[in-house]
Amino acid sequence: MTNATFPNTRLRRTRAHAWSRRMHRETVMTSADLIWPLFVTDGSGVEEPVASLPGVSRWSVDGIAQRAKEAVELGIPCIALFPNTQPDKRSDDGAEAYNPDNLMCRAIKAVRDACGSDIGILTDVALDPYTSHGQDGLLDESGYVVNDDTVAVLVDQAVNQAEAGADIIAPSDMMDGRVRAIRMALEMGGHHNIQIMAYAAKYASAFYGPFRDAVGSGGLLKGDKKSYQMDPANGDEAMREIAMDIAEGADSVMVKPGLSYLDVIWRAKEQFHVPVFAYQVSGEYALIEAGAAAGVADREALLMEKLLAFKRAGCSGVLTYHAPFAARILNG
Repeated sequence: MTNATFPNTRLRRTRAHAWSRRMHRETVMTSADLIWPLFVTDGSGVEEPVASLPGVSRWSVDGIAQRAKEAVELGIPCIALFPNTQPDKRSDDGAEAYNPDNLMCRAIKAVRDACGSDIGILTDVALDPYTSHGQDGLLDESGYVVNDDTVAVLVDQAVNQAEAGADIIAPSDMMDGRVRAIRMALEMGGHHNIQIMAYAAKYASAFYGPFRDAVGSGGLLKGDKKSYQMDPANGDEAMREIAMDIAEGADSVMVKPGLSYLDVIWRAKEQFHVPVFAYQVSGEYALIEAGAAAGVADREALLMEKLLAFKRAGCSGVLTYHAPFAARILNG
């Protein structure tokens, strides 16, 4: 900082007019900074509104393809897919995760057929949409989520998604060593250009409830996920997690949730200089919608201020259920 003194320096000068505020804006956001999470369900011509996520629905595979076309038209470069697996296809071992004809794989293929290479497809790698107990991994006799056996299944799941046509594999399970194992399997399978976006700092958060409703795991979950998801009190540990995932082959990293962890985003960007993404999770979305409905503030203003906060903190992009709404605003 220079030794600025008043009135030689009036910081309000550049704020006096709209054109000047635009010209001096430090943080710029476009629709290319958005990733749109979408929920897939069985059937044809199906749209199932998610009660805890006003304005968000589960779509059958044909509807997902239409949403992908909408994303292309809006300039959104990537969609993220999450399946709502039917109860009769869930099991203790989550075997449906590596079925080449599962809901996720059929959605990937439908989007690819509809949009070609005009859209990126990010796929979630974790077992909670496929297990009958709602945990992200396999359980031992005591109910503890075991690490190494879970990683072996996650590798099969990731390769299955890559072979279906996924562009970005996003392991969200928080098992130790899974990024290296997935990277090695992708390389050995000839999938050299498949990206890994690691959920590197995923916290055991209170903001995930509506998401669990959307994928059908909320009512199944016994206990919690604190033995593998991170303690919200820890920031240094997040840097260790991120460092490990980068060393193991991640092309980008994610911090989840977003708004409560802007400090983690900032530290990750400053320390590692890699693309960092934030997930504006279901609870964050729902609170914006509830606030707007209650008249707390304008929905657009609430959303855009939060999205800019992610970008200002250092994010390359944001996963948000508000992506189409935000893209329309940004596109003018």
